[in-house]
Amino acid sequence: MKKLVLVALVSAMFSAPLQAEVKSDDLKTGAPERYTVKKGDTLWDIANRYLSDAWRWPEIWQANPQVRNPHLIFPGDKLLLCHIQQRAVVALDEGGGCEQVAANLANLSNSASISGGSGSDTLRPQVREQSLDLAIPAIPLKDIRAYLSDSRVFGADEFNKAPYVLSAGNKRVIAGQGDKVYLRGGEFTLGETLGVYRKGLRYDDPETKEYLGFEGEDVAYGRVTAVQDGIATFEISRSSQEVRIGDRLFASEARPVTPIFYPSNPDNVKAGRIIRIMGSLGTGGLNSVIVINRGERDGVKQGHTFALYQRGAVVTDRVKEQLIRLPSERAGMAMVFRTFDKVSYALILRAGNAITVGDEVRPPISGD
Repeated sequence: MKKLVLVALVSAMFSAPLQAEVKSDDLKTGAPERYTVKKGDTLWDIANRYLSDAWRWPEIWQANPQVRNPHLIFPGDKLLLCHIQQRAVVALDEGGGCEQVAANLANLSNSASISGGSGSDTLRPQVREQSLDLAIPAIPLKDIRAYLSDSRVFGADEFNKAPYVLSAGNKRVIAGQGDKVYLRGGEFTLGETLGVYRKGLRYDDPETKEYLGFEGEDVAYGRVTAVQDGIATFEISRSSQEVRIGDRLFASEARPVTPIFYPSNPDNVKAGRIIRIMGSLGTGGLNSVIVINRGERDGVKQGHTFALYQRGAVVTDRVKEQLIRLPSERAGMAMVFRTFDKVSYALILRAGNAITVGDEVRPPISGD
C-alpha cells in the first residue's frame, strides 16, 4: 500500500484538554516509564500495561496537537509516562521528554481558551506520513478480520428488496467459483462488484422481543459482466459455499470498517445482553466474538468496552415460596469492533468464567 497522509479521524476528546483525568495513584503497579511499541502490539495490550481499567485509555493518552493524526500509534514509537501536576499522562516521545509533553499540554490548553481574533493563534498540524496498514489496531486483527468485511446484519425489508439470483444457467440450481449466474431485481452496472448473501440466524431482543434483524451469511463475491433487459450476467470470483437461486446481492458497504479505534466507556448506553456467540452453540471465552443487542441507535460505537456479567441463576426461595434470580457475577470484558443499527459485534478480551448467550453487558466501572 502506498504511503499516504492519513485522513484526520481525531474526535473531540483529542482536540481539547481531556475532562477526565488519570491520577498518578490510578496507574497500574509497574507501569513502564518508557515503552517502545512493537509489531503485533494492540492498543488494548498497551493500555493494560498502564491501567487496570484499560477502557480509560482516552483519559491518559495525550496526543501532540501539532501532529496530524496524533491518535495513531505505530511500531517503533517510543511512549513516555509523565507525571504532570498529579496527573498521569502517556505521550509519544518526540525527543524533548516530559518537558515537551508538558509544553504541548500547556499549548493545547492555551489554544482552547483563545476566542475571537484572526485565527493566527491556531495550532497548525504537521503532516506525519505513514501507511495505514502499519498503525497498531485496537484488538487482534486475526480474531476479527472476517467479521470486519464479510459479515453483515440485515433488516427484513432491506433483504427482500435486494437483487437476487434468478438462475445458475444450464438448468443448474447451484453454482460456485468460476461459474456464471443470472441476476434480476435491481439496477445493474456493467463491471460492478457485488457480494452474495443468504439469510442466517434471526436476532430477537431477549428482553423486549423486538425483531433486531438477521445475520447475512457470506456466500460469494463477483462482478457483473453483462446486462440485458434487466437481467445481469454475474461471474463468481470467490465463494465460501455454493450459490443458490434466491440468494441476494449487495454492494460493498459505503462506510469502511476500520480496526483503528480506541477503548472507551459506553457510559450513556443502556445495559444489554449477549444474543449470540459466533462459532459456538452458546458458550465462549477469551477471543470469542459475541453479538449484543445494542447498536448504533443505542449510541454504541467502535471501541466501546463493556463489562460482561454471568447472569444469576433462578432459584426457589423455600421460605417464601418464590422464584428468585441470584445476583449476576462479573465474568469478563469485551470491546465492540463493528456496529449495526440494532446490534453490534464485540470481542471478548478478558474472561474469568465461561460466557454464555443471555449473559449481561454493562458499561464498566473501576475494577471490572
